Amino acid sequence: MKVYRESSNRLGGFSIQYGANNSMDALTRTLIEKSGHDFGFEYTVAETSTALTLGSARHPLQAQVMVVHSKYQTQFVNAKPDLISELRRDFAMTDQMIVCSAIDQLSVVFSRAAALAHSLPRQAENDFEFALLTELKKFPDEIKNTEVERLVRQRVGQDIYRKAMLDYWGEACAVTGVAMPDILRASHSLPWAECQSDAQRLDVFNGVLLTANLDVLFDRFLISFDRAGVIVISSVISELDRESLGLNDKLQLRWITERHEIYLQSHRARLRHIE
Repeated sequence: MKVYRESSNRLGGFSIQYGANNSMDALTRTLIEKSGHDFGFEYTVAETSTALTLGSARHPLQAQVMVVHSKYQTQFVNAKPDLISELRRDFAMTDQMIVCSAIDQLSVVFSRAAALAHSLPRQAENDFEFALLTELKKFPDEIKNTEVERLVRQRVGQDIYRKAMLDYWGEACAVTGVAMPDILRASHSLPWAECQSDAQRLDVFNGVLLTANLDVLFDRFLISFDRAGVIVISSVISELDRESLGLNDKLQLRWITERHEIYLQSHRARLRHIE
């Protein structure tokens, strides 16, 4: 399972290059292309004797790579701040460059970068619009602006949101790290019905990926998270129930950003307490 833990946007380009006077041999080129193909960058955009540029039809992210002193120097071109910030948490970066000593490490970088390219705004919105149009073509024109269309939009949107959340959190619970997608739920901080736009509904920062039991508690405003990501537990839950539910004050999000806090502060304000 793809679990990413805390360490230490869609990109325009992603590059692996060799030293100025070194040509890339056929074996190394093949290994890089296979790594890209298997982990989110399935075709070669451009190549020179010293560099490869990889891309994907599924997201706008591309890549360039330099191999210097037998290490893969991976640098991101036209990277948006959100994506770079997320990658800095998972990998050591110097001047927006990640250095890998082996091809399997490069594969991990490719995998994480592609997952973020899928999940961070606005890619989820683009995926939603395409999926919605595809789905609506299966119905007669008469459903436009009807309850049927609303239900279709909601179903498609929730599927896209769940996929984006799985990508963003590395297919693991944001609190426990449990890596069993079948029992994970994409929870909204600002409820779906209260969002003012599809952008809010599909924003991976508007929620957390939780195991089913934590999801129900979060959805019912019985737990929330503070600015540091530490769990906040409603006084409605007794000490006995806390113990039975496995709740304690040490639980916290694996990571949290300021963009999460924008939504979480309103969620915390609705936390249920004993009157």
